[in-house]
Amino acid sequence: MKGLLTISHAIDALNERVGRTVLWLVLVMALVSASNAVARYLFNLSSNAWLELQWYLFAAVFLLCAGYTLLHNEHIRIDVVSSRLSRRSQLWIDIFGTVFFLLPVAIFIMALSWPIFINAWVSNEMSGNAGGLIRWPARLLVPAGFLLLSLQGVSELIKRVAILKGIIPDLADKPPPAPLIAPTSDGSEAAR
Repeated sequence: MKGLLTISHAIDALNERVGRTVLWLVLVMALVSASNAVARYLFNLSSNAWLELQWYLFAAVFLLCAGYTLLHNEHIRIDVVSSRLSRRSQLWIDIFGTVFFLLPVAIFIMALSWPIFINAWVSNEMSGNAGGLIRWPARLLVPAGFLLLSLQGVSELIKRVAILKGIIPDLADKPPPAPLIAPTSDGSEAAR
């Protein structure tokens, strides 16, 4: 199990690094979007390439940060039932969901999207819009994103099993971090 936990830590570090790097694309995306708006409304200029760049950046953030989001347990969950179960039962639900839903679907999408990327790469596929961008970078984002998500799924699976075996502590037991805005004695809120 120690070797598997080493692999898990390496996957966590990879997704942490990728996620923190890709998050900067949100700023780039906002700057490109603002520049597009200024150029369009002030100078009556528009470019399909700049519009498509916005879409590519959004896709990069969404797809490449999926593993990062799973690492930080920030994916949307519907905990109506599981919140009432014991922590051990919740861990088993996570294991079941990862093995029978997350990993098969992520690997399936990754496998289906790889030939589409290869075809776009080989044919140097271009956008159908006048002045648009090449398509292979956007096509590569799908298998890359689902690869990172699959790897993080494996890491989460390893950690859940290790928690059940008592090898590592359950981080869900530690108290949540203090909120950035705390209530004051008079009922108003103050930033920390």
